[in-house]
Amino acid sequence: MSTRTRTRTRARRLAVALGLLGLLCVPAHAEARDISRDTLAADDGWAAADGGTTGGAAADDAHVHTVTDRAGLVRALDGGSDTPKIIKIAGTIDANTDDDGDHLDCADYTTGGYSPKKYLAAYDPRTWGAAKPSGEQEEARQASAARQAERIELEVGSNTTIVGLGSSAVLKGASLQVKNADNVIVRNLELRDAYDCFPVWQPNTGGLGDWKSAYDTLWLSGATHVWVDHITASDQSHPDAEEPTHFARNYLRHDGLLDITGGSDLVTVSWSRFADHDKAMLIGNSDSATGDRGRLRVTLHHNEFTSVVQRAPRVRFGQVHVYNNRYVVPEGSEYRYSLGVSTESGVYAENNAFTTPSHVEAADLVKSWNGSALHQTGTLFNGYPVDLLAIYNSYNSGSERDLTADVGWTPALHGTVDSAARADREVARGAGAGRIR
Repeated sequence: MSTRTRTRTRARRLAVALGLLGLLCVPAHAEARDISRDTLAADDGWAAADGGTTGGAAADDAHVHTVTDRAGLVRALDGGSDTPKIIKIAGTIDANTDDDGDHLDCADYTTGGYSPKKYLAAYDPRTWGAAKPSGEQEEARQASAARQAERIELEVGSNTTIVGLGSSAVLKGASLQVKNADNVIVRNLELRDAYDCFPVWQPNTGGLGDWKSAYDTLWLSGATHVWVDHITASDQSHPDAEEPTHFARNYLRHDGLLDITGGSDLVTVSWSRFADHDKAMLIGNSDSATGDRGRLRVTLHHNEFTSVVQRAPRVRFGQVHVYNNRYVVPEGSEYRYSLGVSTESGVYAENNAFTTPSHVEAADLVKSWNGSALHQTGTLFNGYPVDLLAIYNSYNSGSERDLTADVGWTPALHGTVDSAARADREVARGAGAGRIR
């Protein structure tokens, strides 16, 4: 066998092993580490507690799948089964496709005579008032929304690892949902544009009413032991900022990028990038969900939040360790706050770095709704050390009570906590999909 033939043979074998034969060309010298059986380190945040998080590492060969389209992904997810499984995503998968792989748009889901124009006319507050929408157009909206949900809601069962292959794995248009499942890993994957074709008008939300979208890009509900690592989540292609205004409110097409609700617990989110979105991350969905007490324990470290308007995160009830994260507010972008302190929350924030334009002040970084405490230390604001707690209390208008520093707990499960300056540099280089080293 010639040297050239041996070289080509080695390259072909490597491509087959990666599940990418025919999708990309792999040089003979290329080496790729298989991350699909990685497990969470023993001290890496809350998801390491109580036995740790291993995902699908125990999967046998029959339950290791490489998928390139929605149909293959649905088969691999196996209806959210608990069987240990590893799912490798290659290339771009579009959830808005039919069983033949043809793209679907909003018109393909529309049924029952629904139309945005008729819906707006039917529930205009000037004529409809403040009652909850009901009747023909709302029923048609619900039926149309159900058709879209059937396509784009993808349920992830226990003992599952989902990883992107290489540096360009994308799942777009999907709402990846971990509901009442345990031991799940999602890594090295871009999650893009969980676009809702059929937002609902809610007249009594926020006093003025608001539009509500149905889909989080990644949603944990009743989920335990979940590790989310090196993902990139955004509204790419359909930013809400470019949507029109109806009833004097932005016509939102997206909900959260990563929401952790419904009594979820023991979650670590690391080295991920959340971008170009309004409400990025909600931990605890209701002040009345008192069953969340003692749960919603989450670690967020070495993540980047850029062009995020709010909820980075907003927390109810949970003990949430927020350390070594990078926050960037570009010039001209909308911004409300980053750290939301809500009912019975215990946010322990360490060594985070914020970079903002001149119109955003340090006092804007924190917002409280019935919160009582925030521990913070080592914060950098535009390169200068600040005490967020002191600043918040100093500028608090009296609409909320002052926050104390005693959140009632101290993190024990974590790696080295770097300075905010170092974390800022490292996260800028290393966070997001395609950057696992």
